[in-house]
Amino acid sequence: MWRHLGPGIVVAATGVGAGDLVATLIAGSRFGYALLWAAVVGCIVKIALSEGSARYHLATGSTILAGWRSLGRWTSWYFGIYVVIWGFIYGATAMSATALPLTALFPGLSLRSWAMVAGVFGFVFVWFNRYETFEAVMKVLVGTMFVIMTGLAILVAPSLPDIVRGMTFQLPEDSLFYTLGLIGGVGGTITTAAYGYWTQAKGWRGTPWLPMMRVDNSIAYIVTGLFVIAMLIVGAELLYSAGIALEDGDRGLLGLSDVLAARFGPTIAILFLVGFAATSLSSLLGVWQGMSLFFSDWWYQLKGRGEGGHEGSNAYRFYLTWLTFPPMVLLFADRPLLLVIVYGAFGALFMPFLAITLLMLNNSERMPAEARNGVVANVTLAGSALLFLILAVQQVAKFLG
Repeated sequence: MWRHLGPGIVVAATGVGAGDLVATLIAGSRFGYALLWAAVVGCIVKIALSEGSARYHLATGSTILAGWRSLGRWTSWYFGIYVVIWGFIYGATAMSATALPLTALFPGLSLRSWAMVAGVFGFVFVWFNRYETFEAVMKVLVGTMFVIMTGLAILVAPSLPDIVRGMTFQLPEDSLFYTLGLIGGVGGTITTAAYGYWTQAKGWRGTPWLPMMRVDNSIAYIVTGLFVIAMLIVGAELLYSAGIALEDGDRGLLGLSDVLAARFGPTIAILFLVGFAATSLSSLLGVWQGMSLFFSDWWYQLKGRGEGGHEGSNAYRFYLTWLTFPPMVLLFADRPLLLVIVYGAFGALFMPFLAITLLMLNNSERMPAEARNGVVANVTLAGSALLFLILAVQQVAKFLG
């Protein structure tokens, strides 16, 4: 079993990026441990979404995109338009987020230059490597970020009773929409639907792999949950107790680096920046590889040439190029925080679509009876759909504001 684990680690690592670190740290800095339960619920929601997507792949032998097409051709066009615009925005966001810790560690290059280096590195790596190498590198990055961030949580010596109180479903004043954002943001957006493609790349086929997939997915998000809890502890212990406000946006993480340097010395601050870089780079590589698979499946289905993501195909490499080079134009705007806001608003538009269509597809007659949604899956997905609809309205309103 341990030898087969991998796709879940990849999808969880891809989903947790710099934005999630900032959101969790700010939750800890503003509300202490009060919203710890929201981070845990967020991981449960993402387990349900990624499991539902992969279950459709394994049980039907088809892909989630083929399932969407069965609901009407509009779904295919919705995804196609969405993924092209999303890729352009996310490409710049991911490169900027990865460049921040690299600029702090190696100030010889500007932020924009490091962003371009990060994007080109991801492009070259994904272009010349297949899933096996990609998964191995992602596991190293996950190990690095997990050890460093949980080590920081242990270093600041949290109080166990305080952590336990954070699981009592408190809702502090003025925290409602922040709580919803924490639940909805931790662990990925559109990349949760890419899990099925990574299970296929791993060689998993058919319902006999369902138990393995569920173990893989659950372990990955348990690791993610521990990682997120560690970040909330760091925010609560270092920032909340000292009354330090962390600014919104990825740059806020550099503020935490300064706090760590002042309290524990430069070595700890450097280790944090290394963990920050591993977190951002894992998201970049995951999107460069996984979403290129997703796009290639959409393209070849549109052309009537079969289903499934095709590593190394022309469509795969086109989207890889699209993620890397056109978004570099946005880097010259020097507005990384604006990119985060635009990306958050646009990303929120996909999650209600995913949750609602998984409810429709995984209860349909196309699914073998033993693989259809149970009561728990239906309740979780329905709750997720409602949550993401509220978040979508909130994020769009924030963007327009």
